Amino acid sequence: MINAIYMATPEISVNCLQKLLNFNDLNIQAVVTQPDRPCGRGKKLTPPPVKEFAQAHNIQVFQTESIKNDEELKQKLKELNPDFFITFAFGQILTQEVLDIPKIATINLHASLLPKYRGANPIQRVIYEGEEETGITTMITVLALDAGDICLQEKIKITPNMTDKELMDIISDKAPFLMYPTLKQLYNKILTPKKQDDSKMTIAKKFKKEDAIIDWSKTAQQIHNHVRSMTTWPVALTKFNEKNIKILKTEITDEKSLDIEPGRIVKITKDGIAVNTKSGLLLIKEVKPEGKPSMDAYSWTNGAKVKEGDKFI
Repeated sequence: MINAIYMATPEISVNCLQKLLNFNDLNIQAVVTQPDRPCGRGKKLTPPPVKEFAQAHNIQVFQTESIKNDEELKQKLKELNPDFFITFAFGQILTQEVLDIPKIATINLHASLLPKYRGANPIQRVIYEGEEETGITTMITVLALDAGDICLQEKIKITPNMTDKELMDIISDKAPFLMYPTLKQLYNKILTPKKQDDSKMTIAKKFKKEDAIIDWSKTAQQIHNHVRSMTTWPVALTKFNEKNIKILKTEITDEKSLDIEPGRIVKITKDGIAVNTKSGLLLIKEVKPEGKPSMDAYSWTNGAKVKEGDKFI
């Protein structure tokens, strides 16, 4: 029996835990996650998704603000004597003392094809940068950021209109079926992890709130990538008549850009709003006006009295 402790926090890691429970020779001894946090407009104290799932399935849960400084928790983990720690979007940095607790290794599931897109935001960044392929990687966790030896990888195709949420769902579905063989093969000593080629390393930085603002002087393709990479957060943003408009869905058109300012509305149809960019016209399909629910772009133009020639800022 393979004994493991699962360290994770957000929704994307719940599906992986659920499916790992189906492998009869893998025993998830406990879950380690972040503390409950205030959430929503009412700032109600809300448990991490992984905690809710674990408790519903009678899995012991440990919560900590900082595992590296939590001496009591470290002692409890040592007493459990696991073969592995499994980390998937845990959100805390592990010290060497923590990494030394499991008998075999700490295995991290990273949502990119390492060494590309190391860091906290690989899913959104690959879409933002217009990549056509990404993947998932299991790796031996070391102190350096996502720099450990690679165990197994699986490629994932990024389709032209795929959003960050859609890619998250795909990764969530695939994760347990890469993690389990990694644990199994390492446990049976039939897998030799390979060193990363640091010369090919790139970093996936977190988005900031201000990164949501659309730069209409970019190409239609770049803006389309911007929109679909941020549907979960912070959501692409522009201004119209001094009010914020969130852009939720766009499409690339076959039409060439015109000799007018980027951001000018070229055409309004039931299909959406065609906007001029540096290269090509971008079709806005769905929006969320300030203080209103999301709606199709054409309906918004009727209510907001938008006309051709108006400009997004």
